[in-house]
Amino acid sequence: MNGNLLYAIGALSGWIGVVALGWAVISRASRVAAAATAAICLLIAATTPGVTKGFSVPLVWVVMPFVGWAAVICAGLFLYRALRAWLDGDAGVLKGGLIALAGALAFVWLYKLDTGNQIHILRGRIDLSNAGLGALLALLVLALAVMSALGKRFRKAATHLVLLAGCVVFGLPFLWMLLTSFKEDKDMVGPSGLIWVPRVQRTVPYRDPQNPLLETVFRGNWVQATLLGRTSDASYIVEVQRPLSLRGLSFTAPPASFKEVPADAPVVSGPGFTGFVVRELDDGRQVVQFLAPAEKKGQQQTFLPAKLEPVRNIGLRTQNYSDALEAMPPETHRGLMYLKNTLIIVILSVIGTLLSSSLVAYGFARIRFPGRDLIFKVLLATMMLPGAVTLLPQFLLFRWFGWIDTLYPLWVPAFFASAFNVFLLRQFFTQVPAELEEAGKLDGAGVLRIYWTIMLPQIKPALAVVAIWTFMGAWNNFMGPLIYVNNPENMPLSYALQLFQSERGGEPALMMAFATLTLLPVLLLFFFAQRYFIEGVTLSGLGGR
Repeated sequence: MNGNLLYAIGALSGWIGVVALGWAVISRASRVAAAATAAICLLIAATTPGVTKGFSVPLVWVVMPFVGWAAVICAGLFLYRALRAWLDGDAGVLKGGLIALAGALAFVWLYKLDTGNQIHILRGRIDLSNAGLGALLALLVLALAVMSALGKRFRKAATHLVLLAGCVVFGLPFLWMLLTSFKEDKDMVGPSGLIWVPRVQRTVPYRDPQNPLLETVFRGNWVQATLLGRTSDASYIVEVQRPLSLRGLSFTAPPASFKEVPADAPVVSGPGFTGFVVRELDDGRQVVQFLAPAEKKGQQQTFLPAKLEPVRNIGLRTQNYSDALEAMPPETHRGLMYLKNTLIIVILSVIGTLLSSSLVAYGFARIRFPGRDLIFKVLLATMMLPGAVTLLPQFLLFRWFGWIDTLYPLWVPAFFASAFNVFLLRQFFTQVPAELEEAGKLDGAGVLRIYWTIMLPQIKPALAVVAIWTFMGAWNNFMGPLIYVNNPENMPLSYALQLFQSERGGEPALMMAFATLTLLPVLLLFFFAQRYFIEGVTLSGLGGR
């Protein structure tokens, strides 16, 4: 047998034996099986050459493809089930083991199909001194004592730790997006990988008499521009620098329409001095005005860029958010038009879904009429139709109505209910006590009055869930605007995000800032409405309990 494979078997057996021994100490139901597993595994580890060598901890890691890991896990489950069935005499336990064995054989077959699959075994060892060995044994005894003392509470604490670890793992992408939205472009990736701590270039205000920064109003928009030259009538020829959507445009205007403002000059450092860059020359050199030492303050000198180091402090570049909004086309008013369209779609979709779905669900749950059950089954059958099947008929219908390039196709269908929401709300309506409805009838209330004043308040959690799902679906809807909307003035945020990516994909900081802005309302909705969401999942349909 290969020496690395033998070492891997012995090392893994030792670790499994230690874990099984701890489980035998704290467990009661499967103590015999755990103790037997610990004895067998520790015996294998003790008899494997090279594993038990002095005071050291053997380490091993197997590098193999996914199908190989799946086969190993299934084989381990089979061995564990077989051992429990043999020790406890419970043949029912072996059924799951046989399923795991079949899975292991299937994954082994898949592994052999690809001749390029290879297994590599990495082995190592952590040497321990006498003090280190004592600390390890003390930690092991302490862990066993704590687990034994806590009993069932240990399992609950371990479950919470696992859930917390899962939250951290799944929250890392969002954290990276949020931090990236406050970074400068140079902090996206470093030599050692991702940069998690953002830094900001330190700047000082400076008015350059040779290249002043001017502010004015151009085409109804506030702009900052630099002076390019003068015309024969002394008018200024300027080039727009901000906002980003107009950067590079040139125009002419009289000097009286401009206002000179200070520019943000980046602070740099060099051998024995600190200063800020006044301007960059055509040959790449930079003119620096000294800030320190005091005897050179105010003087200017030209340096090569390689001689200068930017002065950057740990902080957040909040300007990314304003730059992202300024990058929007001027006619969108910094994205407010996209937000308006999205709010129209979302609000009307939520209102239409709640009213239509709850009314139809109430009719199926509380009103008896011929063919009710058959019609309800037909309604549920429509859930099996893929969206691609009804896409073309819907488009032809909306084109016949003249609704193409409008917002109507995105929110009008919400007022005709949906099969899933009707099914969900109907189940809640059926569990509301009939006495409440009968009391309303005795007081002279009609069907609609009972529906509005008695039944709807009883299913608030379910209505909240439907509202949340509808809000998220309408807010993130991208396919609908892509099909029905052609005019940029009617585009929602989801489509604007795609356009922003195509135009500013090379500026990840601005891209993440815009994505965070579009995601923020959904996050706020979840944090403020999570109680209703959980209640809607757990409650049986009786509101107020």
